[in-house]
Amino acid sequence: MSSPSNTDTRLILLSPQDNCLIAGARLEAGTQVDIEGERVTLAKTIELGHKVARRALVKDEKVLRYGAVIGHVNGPVARGEHLHTHNLESDYLPTYTHDAGHEFVHH
Repeated sequence: MSSPSNTDTRLILLSPQDNCLIAGARLEAGTQVDIEGERVTLAKTIELGHKVARRALVKDEKVLRYGAVIGHVNGPVARGEHLHTHNLESDYLPTYTHDAGHEFVHH
């Protein structure tokens, strides 16, 4: 049975619901890491603080970090693959907008 305890200590699980892990160190391409008991070879260098897939993800699947949705993947993602702007789209909605044509009037 796989569990977070079978995961490389350089990969941090922030919340049990998360389907991504956070790199606690810079991990060079070609580095082998264990993710829940499965050995994965990193295809790309993962920078400190960046996300990797905890498990395989399918197109449009939501990505959870700290147990909250932070976006969705725009295609299939393999376990251990880098999650970043090339395959992860934000689901954040802006809380305000700026209207370039609007002028503020001060009284």
